[in-house]
Amino acid sequence: MSQWETKVASVVRALAGRIKRAVLGARASGPPRTSTVQTGRGELETLLGRVHPMATEPDLIRLGGPGDGGYLVPDDLAGITACVSPGVGHTAEFELDCARRGMKVFLADASVDGPPVDDPQFSFTPTFIGPADSAGTMTLASWLDLCDPPPGDMLLQMDIEGAEYGALLATSDDVLERFRVIVVEFHDLHLLASRPWFALVAPVFERLCTTHVCVHIHPNNCCPTCDVVGFTLPPVAEFTFWRRDRARLAGPATTFPHRLDADNVAHHAHLVLPSALHA
Repeated sequence: MSQWETKVASVVRALAGRIKRAVLGARASGPPRTSTVQTGRGELETLLGRVHPMATEPDLIRLGGPGDGGYLVPDDLAGITACVSPGVGHTAEFELDCARRGMKVFLADASVDGPPVDDPQFSFTPTFIGPADSAGTMTLASWLDLCDPPPGDMLLQMDIEGAEYGALLATSDDVLERFRVIVVEFHDLHLLASRPWFALVAPVFERLCTTHVCVHIHPNNCCPTCDVVGFTLPPVAEFTFWRRDRARLAGPATTFPHRLDADNVAHHAHLVLPSALHA
């Protein structure tokens, strides 16, 4: 990492921590506090419009099981050599499906001893992924250097409980463009009413939409939707992006939920993607 990249990562890490401390309240005791500086409705509408999903040709396919841990991706996986999966959960069906397609699978998480299942294609690193290299944390770029994945396009599936914003901001365009498909679970979308939080999240969406196009959003029904400056938004949602040089699109997506979508939490109320997140 260059001196400039190190400085940027340090600033991002400090800023993310300060912003989240400023806008988050204690979730267990009631609604989160938000900054007194509110995001403008127009600027939030513009940002959400950037990630309205597009329909794909051919249609999306599902990797992973029918509930949490399964994701929709473009049917363009041939030739992808590696699945890069920071954040290890209670299931690894998505990663197993990638391994069955011949991908080497790299997993990272410092909160667990390893993936929930063993597979000869799996390689595990006990580290968190974040905006800077430090004790117990690595940047995405540094982790990839350590893993040394095989040449060729890769797939990124990231679920790191809110650390995704700093981690992605600290990742160069050159690294992002190595991923043909990017799947990210974005957290704390209900905090976009706070201007400081919006200022952290917006550059992440803008950067991803420069190199990739959003082709799917699935609201996680772990939490009910919230009103965010007049827009209904899920606090947590899974976004799928397809690199623009590969994307074959058929206009804005219009059917929600997708026929392959499934609720993350079986005993919670079903969520349909709010209109603010699609055309």
